[in-house]
Amino acid sequence: MKRPIRVITVEREYGSRGAEFAHDLAARLGWQLLDAELIAGAARTAGVPTAQAAKFDERLDPWYYRYGKVFWQDSMYSTTGPCDEQFFDCQRLYALIHKEILEAEKQGNCVIVGRGSAIALAGKPGCFHAFVYATMAAKKEWFERSFPDHAGRAEEELIAADKRRAAVVKRYYNQEWCARGHYHMLLNSCIGIDAMIEAALAATGLHAVEAVGR
Repeated sequence: MKRPIRVITVEREYGSRGAEFAHDLAARLGWQLLDAELIAGAARTAGVPTAQAAKFDERLDPWYYRYGKVFWQDSMYSTTGPCDEQFFDCQRLYALIHKEILEAEKQGNCVIVGRGSAIALAGKPGCFHAFVYATMAAKKEWFERSFPDHAGRAEEELIAADKRRAAVVKRYYNQEWCARGHYHMLLNSCIGIDAMIEAALAATGLHAVEAVGR
């Protein structure tokens, strides 16, 4: 018997309103949303402020940092023994986020936003993976409305953010972030959030506990 869907992951292009879709979908299902909550959970485990952890979200450590870290760690190990907790960086954050994702899958009834969650949970029964995209025009409109002071750099910022997301997934999972094979459903947000939710509910066989109110 096919296992019922208990986890939905939502990967998204920057500016596609994918996070908004995930938020509203979780609310409609009465499920837990794991977006910034992944960062907060990793920060608690590491014993660092959430604001500090957030600086490393969906980013890679610079190459010179990774190169120098080898020597810093070797020096620390030779004098005081292993002490990974003294390092908090992108690599540490994503190792902890990976654990958060795996634990969330065990608990179920959650919508997980990005951070390679579709790949981390690939092949897991009861998991459904969606990718949200949009036209550049739609994403620019969203960016200019959200960040009017930076409207002139909208396209540059949108492209850069997606490149960072792709680089993170490539480094930590050795997979292509936007490869269609990772996802059960591709959603163009031009159809609207409510239509996206209805499509996801139909595809997963799930039922909303909260009616559409918009």
